[in-house]
Amino acid sequence: MRTSTRRSHRLVALAAVAALSTGLLAGCSKDSDDGNSNSGGGGGGGGGGKTTLTIGTFGVFGYKQAGLYDDYMKLHPNISIKENVTTKTDVYWPKTLTRLQAGAGTDDIQAIEVGNVTEAVQTQADKFVDLGKEVDKSQWLDWKNAQATTKDGKLIGLGTDVGPMAICYRKDLFKKAGLETDRTKLAAQWKGDWSKFVNVGKDYMKKAPKGTKYVDSASSVYNAALGGESQRYYDKDGNVIWDKSTGVKNAWNAAMEVATSTMSAKLKQFEDPWNKALSNASFATVACPAWMIGYIEQKSGASGKGNWDVAAAPTAANWGGSFIGVPTAGKHQKEAIALAKWLTAPEQQAKVFAKQASFPSTPSAYAALKPLPDTTAYFSGAPIAQIFSDSAKTIPTQIFGTKDQPIGTAITDVGILQVEQKGKTPDQGWDAAKNEIKDVLGQ
Repeated sequence: MRTSTRRSHRLVALAAVAALSTGLLAGCSKDSDDGNSNSGGGGGGGGGGKTTLTIGTFGVFGYKQAGLYDDYMKLHPNISIKENVTTKTDVYWPKTLTRLQAGAGTDDIQAIEVGNVTEAVQTQADKFVDLGKEVDKSQWLDWKNAQATTKDGKLIGLGTDVGPMAICYRKDLFKKAGLETDRTKLAAQWKGDWSKFVNVGKDYMKKAPKGTKYVDSASSVYNAALGGESQRYYDKDGNVIWDKSTGVKNAWNAAMEVATSTMSAKLKQFEDPWNKALSNASFATVACPAWMIGYIEQKSGASGKGNWDVAAAPTAANWGGSFIGVPTAGKHQKEAIALAKWLTAPEQQAKVFAKQASFPSTPSAYAALKPLPDTTAYFSGAPIAQIFSDSAKTIPTQIFGTKDQPIGTAITDVGILQVEQKGKTPDQGWDAAKNEIKDVLGQ
């Protein structure tokens, strides 16, 4: 997940995700401490005349786990690689910003989470090497490159993983409710519009198995729907437009249909009640980025095997992803650029996927992606890699701003919550969100 353009505390909560296979999704590991496993900054001379390159990351990126560092050092005997890992993203990024602004103490390569990349592009671009001059940018998804590109065309980071969206659903519950269970036919019923997805939920609730709901929460539907909208909280000039945004209105309306109905379990994702509901089959669907597949498999347990399936989402959407950049303050820029290019090349991204299913941002890697057989069997033989690949290729380019996360949190944790859990009207929820956002923006 590295994810997420969503709420920062939700990023923290994506703990122990065995995404599609074993290991943790890069950058979405559980935050269990406040600092580095290896503190320190810029690279220096290694033993035996080697050049030591340092890589600053957060969570688990998968490079070490997939053996990429060892592979690179075998190919380049003069290079030694040291990864400096900060567990918490909300500790990693402020610390990185301080070092970037000071022009000292940075690692030779710095990871950038998608929730922070707009701030990096708008305020720290001069602190990073323009990698667009060093690579063939067509290797990456266009919308992925756009997230890390300045207005004057400077590319400050190379894409690592992305979080294409699908719908994970319990076909056993759908069958009991008298609904379509075939993934292709089901996807066709809600294709193109999240309101169609909600309409399927209305049908589900007519004959819902006792004690079950259609979705986990209205906020989940809001975030998933917004992930497929090109217009979010800011315009291309950096102006806040959340209350006029077509994308926000579309996502809000879908969420309100859920919040004012009986189809929501009203659960916060990744908290204990949500985990328990997964194991108890208490809700029938969840919007799932690629990295959530493993989490569902883990938390739903043996009883879910063959009952879960995966269908294409109503619209192509993204949740999560990161980049790696080369600070200009680094002592070994030439060597760092070469390593960054190699780590993010399609072949290496495919190896990370094979180890822990961080979904590549390089389309040429997609044809060879294969989840573990156990995971495929768990999700009823769904063509998981194909579904997520198709989504990744058609996700729209989205504009992000420096306050994206707190604006989103105000809408979900204040506005939607007011309606879903406190019985307020959609207009009252909208007004509550608006007041909260004014505080966030200092208006």
